Amino acid sequence: MSEILVAESAGRRVLVKEALKKYTERISIGKRGYQQERYRAKMIGRSFLGKLELPAVTSVDIANYRDMRLGSISRNTNKPVSGNTVRLELALLSDMFNVGIIEWGECKDNPVSRVRKPKLPPGRDRRVTWGEERRILRAAAAYQNDQVYSIVVLAIETAMRQGEILGLTWENIDLRARIAHLPITKNGTKRDVPLSLRAVDALSRRGVKTEGSVFSYTSDGFKSAWRLILKRARVQDLHFHDLRHEAVSRLFELGTLDVMEVATISGHKSMQMLKRYTHLKASNLVAKLDGKRMLNKGKKVITQAVIPYPAIVGNNPHGTTLQFIDFPHLRVDGGSVDDVATRAKDILLRELVNLVRDSKKAPAPTPPLEYSEDAHVLLIDPL
Repeated sequence: MSEILVAESAGRRVLVKEALKKYTERISIGKRGYQQERYRAKMIGRSFLGKLELPAVTSVDIANYRDMRLGSISRNTNKPVSGNTVRLELALLSDMFNVGIIEWGECKDNPVSRVRKPKLPPGRDRRVTWGEERRILRAAAAYQNDQVYSIVVLAIETAMRQGEILGLTWENIDLRARIAHLPITKNGTKRDVPLSLRAVDALSRRGVKTEGSVFSYTSDGFKSAWRLILKRARVQDLHFHDLRHEAVSRLFELGTLDVMEVATISGHKSMQMLKRYTHLKASNLVAKLDGKRMLNKGKKVITQAVIPYPAIVGNNPHGTTLQFIDFPHLRVDGGSVDDVATRAKDILLRELVNLVRDSKKAPAPTPPLEYSEDAHVLLIDPL
Protein backbone atom coordinates (compact mmCIF):
# COMPACT_ATOMS: atom_id res chain seq x y z
CA MET A 1 0.00 0.00 0.00
CA SER A 2 1.43 3.41 -0.96
CA GLU A 3 2.15 6.20 1.51
CA ILE A 4 -0.78 8.24 0.22
CA LEU A 5 -3.24 5.39 0.83
CA VAL A 6 -1.81 4.75 4.29
CA ALA A 7 -2.39 8.41 5.14
CA GLU A 8 -5.95 8.32 3.82
CA SER A 9 -6.81 5.09 5.67
CA ALA A 10 -5.35 6.49 8.90
CA GLY A 11 -7.51 9.61 8.58
CA ARG A 12 -4.55 11.99 8.80
CA ARG A 13 -3.64 14.78 6.44
CA VAL A 14 -1.33 14.04 3.57
CA LEU A 15 2.25 15.32 3.81
CA VAL A 16 3.76 17.38 0.99
CA LYS A 17 6.31 14.64 0.20
CA GLU A 18 3.47 12.11 -0.10
CA ALA A 19 1.49 14.42 -2.36
CA LEU A 20 4.57 14.96 -4.52
CA LYS A 21 5.01 11.20 -4.89
CA LYS A 22 1.36 10.87 -5.92
CA TYR A 23 1.76 13.76 -8.37
CA THR A 24 4.81 12.22 -10.09
CA GLU A 25 3.15 8.82 -10.32
CA ARG A 26 -0.11 10.14 -11.78
CA ILE A 27 0.66 13.46 -13.48
CA SER A 28 4.36 13.72 -14.26
CA ILE A 29 4.49 10.21 -15.71
CA GLY A 30 2.59 11.46 -18.77
CA LYS A 31 4.99 14.31 -19.49
CA ARG A 32 8.09 14.26 -21.70
CA GLY A 33 10.03 15.87 -18.83
CA TYR A 34 9.06 13.13 -16.38
CA GLN A 35 12.58 12.38 -15.17
CA GLN A 36 13.30 16.06 -14.49
CA GLU A 37 10.03 16.54 -12.58
CA ARG A 38 10.69 13.36 -10.60
CA TYR A 39 14.11 14.71 -9.60
CA ARG A 40 12.62 18.08 -8.56
CA ALA A 41 9.87 16.39 -6.56
CA LYS A 42 12.46 14.35 -4.63
CA MET A 43 14.48 17.51 -3.94
CA ILE A 44 11.44 19.31 -2.52
CA GLY A 45 10.32 16.24 -0.58
CA ARG A 46 13.67 16.01 1.22
CA SER A 47 13.42 19.61 2.43
CA PHE A 48 11.51 20.90 5.46
CA LEU A 49 8.58 21.52 3.13
CA GLY A 50 8.16 17.78 2.50
CA LYS A 51 7.40 17.16 6.20
CA LEU A 52 4.55 19.66 6.35
CA GLU A 53 0.91 18.66 5.96
CA LEU A 54 -0.37 19.70 2.54
CA PRO A 55 -3.39 21.81 3.68
CA ALA A 56 -1.28 23.56 6.32
CA VAL A 57 1.37 24.95 3.95
CA THR A 58 1.32 28.76 3.80
CA SER A 59 2.81 31.32 1.45
CA VAL A 60 5.39 32.03 4.17
CA ASP A 61 6.54 28.40 4.00
CA ILE A 62 6.85 28.62 0.21
CA ALA A 63 8.77 31.90 0.46
CA ASN A 64 11.13 30.37 3.02
CA TYR A 65 11.71 27.39 0.72
CA ARG A 66 12.41 29.74 -2.20
CA ASP A 67 14.97 31.74 -0.21
CA MET A 68 16.59 28.60 1.19
CA ARG A 69 17.05 27.15 -2.31
CA LEU A 70 18.42 30.40 -3.72
CA GLY A 71 21.01 30.44 -0.95
CA SER A 72 22.12 26.82 -1.39
CA ILE A 73 24.80 25.18 -3.52
CA SER A 74 23.94 22.63 -6.20
CA ARG A 75 25.53 19.24 -5.61
CA ASN A 76 25.85 18.65 -9.37
CA THR A 77 27.53 21.91 -10.38
CA ASN A 78 29.00 23.08 -7.06
CA LYS A 79 27.53 26.50 -7.88
CA PRO A 80 24.63 28.47 -6.34
CA VAL A 81 21.22 27.13 -7.36
CA SER A 82 19.93 29.28 -10.22
CA GLY A 83 16.76 31.33 -10.14
CA ASN A 84 15.42 29.35 -13.08
CA THR A 85 15.85 26.07 -11.17
CA VAL A 86 13.84 27.48 -8.27
CA ARG A 87 11.17 28.81 -10.66
CA LEU A 88 10.72 25.31 -12.09
CA GLU A 89 10.43 23.81 -8.61
CA LEU A 90 7.81 26.39 -7.62
CA ALA A 91 5.92 25.73 -10.87
CA LEU A 92 5.82 22.02 -9.98
CA LEU A 93 4.54 22.83 -6.49
CA SER A 94 1.93 25.21 -7.85
CA ASP A 95 0.53 22.65 -10.26
CA MET A 96 0.52 20.02 -7.53
CA PHE A 97 -1.53 22.29 -5.26
CA ASN A 98 -3.98 23.04 -8.09
CA VAL A 99 -4.45 19.31 -8.72
CA GLY A 100 -4.79 18.76 -4.97
CA ILE A 101 -7.60 21.33 -4.84
CA ILE A 102 -9.53 20.30 -7.95
CA GLU A 103 -8.97 16.57 -8.33
CA TRP A 104 -7.85 15.18 -4.97
CA GLY A 105 -9.72 17.40 -2.52
CA GLU A 106 -6.64 17.40 -0.27
CA CYS A 107 -6.39 21.18 0.14
CA LYS A 108 -8.35 24.37 -0.47
CA ASP A 109 -5.63 26.86 -1.32
CA ASN A 110 -2.56 27.27 -3.55
CA PRO A 111 -0.03 29.22 -1.45
CA VAL A 112 2.50 29.28 -4.32
CA SER A 113 0.29 31.64 -6.31
CA ARG A 114 0.94 34.48 -3.83
CA VAL A 115 4.73 34.13 -3.68
CA ARG A 116 7.11 36.16 -5.82
CA LYS A 117 9.08 34.01 -8.27
CA PRO A 118 12.83 34.53 -8.77
CA LYS A 119 13.68 36.66 -11.78
CA LEU A 120 14.76 34.82 -14.87
CA PRO A 121 18.53 35.14 -15.37
CA PRO A 122 19.65 36.85 -18.57
CA GLY A 123 20.16 34.46 -21.47
CA ARG A 124 23.71 33.24 -21.96
CA ASP A 125 25.53 35.39 -24.49
CA ARG A 126 28.27 32.84 -25.13
CA ARG A 127 29.21 32.83 -28.81
CA VAL A 128 31.62 30.36 -30.42
CA THR A 129 34.70 31.98 -31.93
CA TRP A 130 36.20 30.87 -35.21
CA GLY A 131 39.23 29.41 -33.45
CA GLU A 132 37.09 27.54 -30.91
CA GLU A 133 34.93 26.03 -33.62
CA ARG A 134 38.01 24.91 -35.51
CA ARG A 135 39.55 23.25 -32.43
CA ILE A 136 36.26 21.59 -31.42
CA LEU A 137 35.75 20.14 -34.90
CA ARG A 138 39.32 18.88 -34.97
CA ALA A 139 38.88 17.21 -31.59
CA ALA A 140 35.54 15.75 -32.67
CA ALA A 141 36.98 14.39 -35.92
CA ALA A 142 39.79 12.71 -33.99
CA TYR A 143 37.46 11.27 -31.35
CA GLN A 144 37.18 7.48 -31.11
CA ASN A 145 33.48 7.56 -32.04
CA ASP A 146 32.97 9.24 -35.42
CA GLN A 147 29.36 10.10 -34.54
CA VAL A 148 30.53 13.03 -32.41
CA TYR A 149 31.72 15.09 -35.38
CA SER A 150 28.39 14.78 -37.19
CA ILE A 151 26.44 15.66 -34.04
CA VAL A 152 28.47 18.84 -33.45
CA VAL A 153 28.14 19.97 -37.09
CA LEU A 154 24.37 19.38 -37.05
CA ALA A 155 24.03 21.45 -33.87
CA ILE A 156 25.87 24.40 -35.44
CA GLU A 157 24.12 24.14 -38.81
CA THR A 158 20.51 23.37 -37.84
CA ALA A 159 19.90 24.85 -34.34
CA MET A 160 18.43 21.51 -33.25
CA ARG A 161 18.50 20.57 -29.58
CA GLN A 162 20.72 17.74 -28.37
CA GLY A 163 17.75 15.45 -27.80
CA GLU A 164 16.37 16.19 -31.25
CA ILE A 165 19.68 15.33 -32.92
CA LEU A 166 20.20 12.13 -30.95
CA GLY A 167 16.61 11.12 -31.72
CA LEU A 168 16.93 11.48 -35.51
CA THR A 169 15.86 8.47 -37.56
CA TRP A 170 16.56 7.76 -41.23
CA GLU A 171 12.85 7.38 -41.93
CA ASN A 172 12.40 11.07 -41.11
CA ILE A 173 15.32 12.40 -43.18
CA ASP A 174 15.00 13.34 -46.85
CA LEU A 175 18.49 14.18 -48.11
CA ARG A 176 17.21 15.00 -51.60
CA ALA A 177 14.78 17.60 -50.30
CA ARG A 178 17.29 18.45 -47.54
CA ILE A 179 14.70 18.19 -44.77
CA ALA A 180 14.83 16.54 -41.35
CA HIS A 181 11.40 15.87 -39.88
CA LEU A 182 11.10 16.00 -36.08
CA PRO A 183 7.86 14.25 -35.07
CA ILE A 184 8.37 15.03 -31.37
CA THR A 185 10.08 18.14 -29.95
CA LYS A 186 10.52 19.69 -26.53
CA ASN A 187 7.48 21.95 -26.87
CA GLY A 188 5.30 19.06 -28.04
CA THR A 189 4.88 20.05 -31.69
CA LYS A 190 6.42 18.52 -34.78
CA ARG A 191 8.57 20.55 -37.17
CA ASP A 192 10.66 20.23 -40.33
CA VAL A 193 14.25 21.48 -40.25
CA PRO A 194 15.98 22.54 -43.48
CA LEU A 195 19.46 21.08 -43.91
CA SER A 196 22.41 23.07 -45.22
CA LEU A 197 24.90 21.37 -47.51
CA ARG A 198 27.25 21.07 -44.55
CA ALA A 199 24.51 19.37 -42.51
CA VAL A 200 23.77 16.97 -45.39
CA ASP A 201 27.47 16.08 -45.50
CA ALA A 202 27.50 15.44 -41.75
CA LEU A 203 24.58 13.03 -42.10
CA SER A 204 26.04 11.35 -45.19
CA ARG A 205 29.18 10.55 -43.19
CA ARG A 206 27.05 8.19 -41.11
CA GLY A 207 26.28 6.01 -44.13
CA VAL A 208 22.76 6.67 -45.42
CA LYS A 209 20.16 4.04 -44.51
CA THR A 210 16.44 3.64 -45.09
CA GLU A 211 15.46 3.13 -41.46
CA GLY A 212 16.73 3.09 -37.91
CA SER A 213 18.42 5.62 -35.64
CA VAL A 214 21.06 7.90 -37.11
CA PHE A 215 23.01 8.00 -33.84
CA SER A 216 23.42 5.42 -31.08
CA TYR A 217 24.44 7.84 -28.32
CA THR A 218 22.32 8.24 -25.19
CA SER A 219 22.05 11.68 -23.62
CA ASP A 220 24.40 10.82 -20.74
CA GLY A 221 26.85 9.08 -23.07
CA PHE A 222 27.13 12.10 -25.32
CA LYS A 223 27.54 14.46 -22.38
CA SER A 224 30.65 12.52 -21.36
CA ALA A 225 32.03 12.69 -24.91
CA TRP A 226 31.31 16.44 -25.10
CA ARG A 227 33.21 17.13 -21.88
CA LEU A 228 36.23 15.26 -23.24
CA ILE A 229 36.02 17.10 -26.58
CA LEU A 230 36.07 20.48 -24.82
CA LYS A 231 39.04 19.41 -22.71
CA ARG A 232 41.02 18.30 -25.77
CA ALA A 233 40.04 21.44 -27.69
CA ARG A 234 41.04 23.65 -24.73
CA VAL A 235 37.68 25.44 -24.74
CA GLN A 236 36.27 26.88 -21.50
CA ASP A 237 32.69 27.52 -20.38
CA LEU A 238 30.87 26.20 -23.44
CA HIS A 239 27.69 24.17 -23.06
CA PHE A 240 26.51 21.99 -25.93
CA HIS A 241 23.24 23.98 -25.84
CA ASP A 242 25.31 27.09 -26.63
CA LEU A 243 25.73 25.66 -30.14
CA ARG A 244 21.97 26.09 -30.58
CA HIS A 245 22.31 29.72 -29.51
CA GLU A 246 25.17 30.11 -31.97
CA ALA A 247 23.19 28.56 -34.80
CA VAL A 248 20.15 30.78 -34.23
CA SER A 249 22.34 33.89 -34.09
CA ARG A 250 24.05 32.90 -37.34
CA LEU A 251 20.68 32.42 -39.03
CA PHE A 252 19.80 36.02 -38.19
CA GLU A 253 23.22 37.24 -39.30
CA LEU A 254 22.70 35.74 -42.74
CA GLY A 255 20.44 38.67 -43.43
CA THR A 256 18.20 36.57 -45.69
CA LEU A 257 15.71 35.21 -43.12
CA ASP A 258 13.06 37.10 -41.17
CA VAL A 259 12.10 36.43 -37.55
CA MET A 260 9.25 34.04 -38.39
CA GLU A 261 11.48 32.01 -40.72
CA VAL A 262 14.17 31.65 -38.04
CA ALA A 263 11.53 30.68 -35.45
CA THR A 264 10.19 28.05 -37.87
CA ILE A 265 13.65 26.51 -38.17
CA SER A 266 14.54 26.68 -34.47
CA GLY A 267 11.12 25.71 -33.13
CA HIS A 268 10.72 28.66 -30.77
CA LYS A 269 7.06 29.45 -30.07
CA SER A 270 7.75 32.65 -28.17
CA MET A 271 9.49 35.64 -29.70
CA GLN A 272 10.73 36.56 -26.22
CA MET A 273 12.40 33.16 -25.86
CA LEU A 274 13.86 33.45 -29.35
CA LYS A 275 15.36 36.80 -28.34
CA ARG A 276 16.92 35.21 -25.22
CA TYR A 277 18.54 32.57 -27.41
CA THR A 278 19.92 35.05 -29.93
CA HIS A 279 23.02 37.20 -29.55
CA LEU A 280 24.11 38.97 -32.70
CA LYS A 281 27.66 40.15 -33.23
CA ALA A 282 27.68 43.90 -33.86
CA SER A 283 30.55 43.49 -36.31
CA ASN A 284 28.34 41.28 -38.47
CA LEU A 285 25.59 43.89 -38.53
CA VAL A 286 27.73 46.68 -39.98
CA ALA A 287 27.20 45.44 -43.52
CA LYS A 288 23.44 45.38 -42.98
CA LEU A 289 23.45 49.00 -41.78
CA ASP A 290 25.30 50.07 -44.89
CA GLY A 291 23.12 47.81 -46.98
CA LYS A 292 20.00 49.85 -46.18
CA ARG A 293 21.43 52.67 -48.25
CA MET A 294 21.82 50.37 -51.25
CA LEU A 295 18.54 50.33 -53.12
CA ASN A 296 19.61 48.32 -56.13
CA LYS A 297 18.73 44.66 -56.56
CA GLY A 298 22.37 43.62 -56.39
CA LYS A 299 22.50 44.40 -52.66
CA LYS A 300 21.71 40.85 -51.58
CA VAL A 301 24.13 39.35 -54.10
CA ILE A 302 27.00 41.47 -52.80
CA THR A 303 26.17 40.72 -49.15
CA GLN A 304 26.16 36.99 -49.81
CA ALA A 305 29.35 37.03 -51.90
CA VAL A 306 31.51 39.29 -49.72
CA ILE A 307 32.29 36.91 -46.87
CA PRO A 308 35.36 36.16 -44.71
CA TYR A 309 38.11 33.90 -46.05
CA PRO A 310 41.01 32.21 -44.22
CA ALA A 311 44.62 33.14 -44.89
CA ILE A 312 47.93 31.73 -43.66
CA VAL A 313 50.37 34.16 -42.07
CA GLY A 314 54.10 33.45 -42.14
CA ASN A 315 57.48 35.12 -42.01
CA ASN A 316 59.81 36.07 -44.85
CA PRO A 317 63.30 37.64 -44.84
CA HIS A 318 61.80 41.11 -45.04
CA GLY A 319 58.86 40.80 -42.65
CA THR A 320 55.48 39.06 -42.86
CA THR A 321 53.63 37.23 -45.63
CA LEU A 322 49.89 36.59 -45.88
CA GLN A 323 48.63 33.99 -48.36
CA PHE A 324 44.91 33.34 -48.96
CA ILE A 325 44.14 29.60 -48.87
CA ASP A 326 41.32 29.76 -51.42
CA PHE A 327 42.93 32.33 -53.74
CA PRO A 328 46.48 31.16 -54.60
CA HIS A 329 47.16 34.34 -56.58
CA LEU A 330 46.38 36.64 -53.64
CA ARG A 331 49.45 37.24 -51.51
CA VAL A 332 50.44 40.22 -49.38
CA ASP A 333 53.92 41.08 -48.06
CA GLY A 334 54.50 43.64 -45.34
CA GLY A 335 56.32 44.59 -42.19
CA SER A 336 53.86 43.22 -39.63
CA VAL A 337 50.76 41.08 -39.20
CA ASP A 338 48.56 44.16 -38.73
CA ASP A 339 49.96 45.70 -41.89
CA VAL A 340 49.33 42.68 -44.14
CA ALA A 341 45.92 41.96 -42.58
CA THR A 342 44.70 45.50 -43.23
CA ARG A 343 45.86 45.46 -46.84
CA ALA A 344 44.48 41.93 -47.32
CA LYS A 345 40.96 43.14 -46.51
CA ASP A 346 41.02 45.60 -49.41
CA ILE A 347 42.53 43.06 -51.81
CA LEU A 348 39.97 40.42 -50.89
CA LEU A 349 37.09 42.87 -51.23
CA ARG A 350 38.19 43.89 -54.74
CA GLU A 351 38.60 40.21 -55.73
CA LEU A 352 35.13 39.23 -54.55
CA VAL A 353 33.41 42.25 -56.09
CA ASN A 354 35.15 41.61 -59.42
CA LEU A 355 33.92 38.01 -59.37
CA VAL A 356 30.35 39.23 -58.81
CA ARG A 357 30.70 41.80 -61.60
CA ASP A 358 31.95 39.13 -64.00
CA SER A 359 29.18 36.70 -62.90
CA LYS A 360 31.76 34.24 -61.63
CA LYS A 361 31.31 32.07 -58.56
CA ALA A 362 33.73 32.53 -55.67
CA PRO A 363 35.18 29.38 -54.07
CA ALA A 364 33.73 28.23 -50.76
CA PRO A 365 36.00 29.06 -47.79
CA THR A 366 38.21 26.12 -46.81
CA PRO A 367 36.72 24.47 -43.68
CA PRO A 368 38.81 24.49 -40.47
CA LEU A 369 39.49 20.76 -40.58
CA GLU A 370 41.59 21.14 -43.71
CA TYR A 371 44.06 23.61 -42.21
CA SER A 372 47.46 22.42 -41.17
CA GLU A 373 47.67 22.06 -37.40
CA ASP A 374 50.80 24.23 -37.29
CA ALA A 375 49.53 26.93 -39.63
CA HIS A 376 48.88 30.41 -38.27
CA VAL A 377 45.52 31.15 -39.86
CA LEU A 378 43.66 34.47 -39.84
CA LEU A 379 40.05 34.93 -40.94
CA ILE A 380 40.04 38.02 -43.16
CA ASP A 381 36.69 39.81 -43.25
CA PRO A 382 36.58 42.24 -46.22
CA LEU A 383 33.83 44.26 -44.55
